[in-house]
Formats: sequence, structure tokens, C-alpha cells
Amino acid sequence: MADSSALTRADVAAMIDHTLLAPEATADDVAALVAEARELGVYAICVSPSMLPVRAPGIVIATVAGFPSGKHHSLIKGAEARLAVDQGAAEVDMVIDVGAALAGDFNAVMADIITVREATADRAVLKVILESAALPDAAIVGACRAAEQAGADFVKTSTGFHPAGGASVHAVRLMADTVGGRLGIKASGGIRTAEAAAELIAAGATRLGLSKSRAVLAGFPA
Repeated sequence: MADSSALTRADVAAMIDHTLLAPEATADDVAALVAEARELGVYAICVSPSMLPVRAPGIVIATVAGFPSGKHHSLIKGAEARLAVDQGAAEVDMVIDVGAALAGDFNAVMADIITVREATADRAVLKVILESAALPDAAIVGACRAAEQAGADFVKTSTGFHPAGGASVHAVRLMADTVGGRLGIKASGGIRTAEAAAELIAAGATRLGLSKSRAVLAGFPA
């Protein structure tokens, strides 16, 4: 696990997907997101697929697929991801069928992820959103294993839209233990302070999805 005690503002900024997924977001809001991302020095921005393409040289563009419910047909998720990559997205965060994971049908979870992986091929980083707050530990482990077998690059805690909650230290630690450094771990959902971010990084998070990036970064030393 990372030593969060020595993290600087720049260290944490390099781990951030600066995120705007609000349904009411406008093109002006996205432009402001890009400007703030550039000012803060974050790694990427994450926007809804309908806001693509986004011109932001030097900043990685991420988007979502099957968001936020995960209850889209796998072929729709794949088509959405493929179109997003065609429009300039370098990373895609897809939502699994949470119900399939709850039911223990990890073959279905894996097939869903494979469909998106094949749709994007090697043109994009694929992050798999588990909605960990809605899953028991065994389902988190099973979904992580399915994501790894399907060729994902990251597993991610949350959409930030589920009433069960967002990222937790327990879930991140469990995910990190399961994938053993072979996949990245993205913590997202409800991370609003430097203390929370540091705890998640210490637990194993290698990427953070934040809508309050400025406030979080202000709590780390320059």
C-alpha cells in the first residue's frame, strides 16, 4: 500500500480524474472543468459521453458507459464505449450489472466486461465500476476477479450516484488485496477531504475520481 504521509499536492493531482457527470452539466461547465483541471495539474477529466468530443491538449479524457445504473444491455455499453473512443476518450469507466454480482453470476459480469473490452480493443484504458457500497465482500471479490479475467485495466468503487454510498477504505483494501497490483484501483464517490483521499490511497487506491478536486488538493502540502 502507498505511504500517504509523504504525499504532496502534485503527487495526488497526478492521480485525479477531475469529474463532471452531473445530468445538468453544460458545455460551459465542461470548459470550466478543463480550465480548472489545467490549473490544478490533474491527470484526467471525466465527462458524460454526450459531452464528447472535448478539446483539452495534455489532459487525458475519460468518460463513462452504462452509467450510472449498469442495467444497459452489454451491446449498448460496448457501442457507447466505442463511440466515445472514436470521439477522443482515452479511458472508459463502465458500470457492471450490479444485480448479476449480487446474484453471484460472475460469468455474466465477466461477459458484460468482455463486450466492452472488445469494443474498445487496446484503444482505451478500461475501468470497471463495481458499486462496492451495494455489494457484500464476496461479491466485490468475485467482481474484481471477473474484471481481471475480462482484461480490464482498473476496478473502481462507485459511480457516486448510488444511495448505498461511495468509496470506503474497507472496499478499496479488499479490491487491492484481490487484484494484487495487477490492476489499478480507482476510488470514487463521496471523497471530499484530503484526509479521506489519503486514507484511500493508503488502502491501495491508485486513482481518485473527484468532483471536489480543489478542496481535496488544498489539504496536501505543496
